[in-house]
Amino acid sequence: MARINLHGMGVALITPFRSDKSVDYDALARLLEYQVKSGVDFLVVLGTTAETATLTADERNEVKRFVAERVAGRVPLVLGCGGNNTMGVIEDLKNSDLSAYSAILSVVPYYNKPSQEGIYQHYSAIAKASPLPIILYNVPGRTGVNMTAETTLRLAAEHENIIGIKEASGNISQMDDIIKHKSPDFMVISGDDGITFPLITLGAVGVISVIGNAFPKEFSKMVRLALAGDYDNARTIHHRFTELFSLLFVDGNPAGVKCLLHAMGYIENELRLPLVPTRITTYEKIRRVLDTLN
Repeated sequence: MARINLHGMGVALITPFRSDKSVDYDALARLLEYQVKSGVDFLVVLGTTAETATLTADERNEVKRFVAERVAGRVPLVLGCGGNNTMGVIEDLKNSDLSAYSAILSVVPYYNKPSQEGIYQHYSAIAKASPLPIILYNVPGRTGVNMTAETTLRLAAEHENIIGIKEASGNISQMDDIIKHKSPDFMVISGDDGITFPLITLGAVGVISVIGNAFPKEFSKMVRLALAGDYDNARTIHHRFTELFSLLFVDGNPAGVKCLLHAMGYIENELRLPLVPTRITTYEKIRRVLDTLN
């Protein structure tokens, strides 16, 4: 299986909705053009930021098809494909048209709270069934369980098609431990915009970004400067966005970035329950920060 290069900035795409809560494909098409023309390195489709848990099976299939058709091979696409039913994930992989996608991003099983051995066996089963390379996704703040560095390294060593991890544990020591002991071609990708710069200085290869939905050109420039070792100029851009990093998550994700995109005129400020838009006070703060960045 050919290895794919996912260095740089990937964007965890949102799913825009209309006021009647239907998927807004016109807005999605505008966003895709904005991303591709701004020079993003890859796009992640149907991840957490896409509110995938609230989409029907038909909607997920249509979003997957629509994005592939509109992007038309201009940048690599990564498909979110995970869950807390291992056999269900395997069935999805077997029954999905993955021809337009370069890799899958698969989250640590949530709610069940499996042991480290359970996490290992879950991913091992997926690795044996997947026709595409796999990026692990560790986000204990959402799943309720942390995948340790030991489990990550074990999976990377034993399965050639497990090619990287999106690390969003917030534990820099754990991420550094993975970077220190991994093979040279295993990719550690930041899952948190706010720590992308310091994580790249430790050896991460980039980010799967939320803020990149709104500022793809600027944030990908920061990532590329950091990867090139130009830390002074990368740090300057990083510091421009530090206030926004926290504001985008104060009322949850993707409420913050949808608020930002709405303020920029790209989408309606609509989410699906149980998620709701940001508070008015957060919206006003985001608008103020946006004014300073423009």
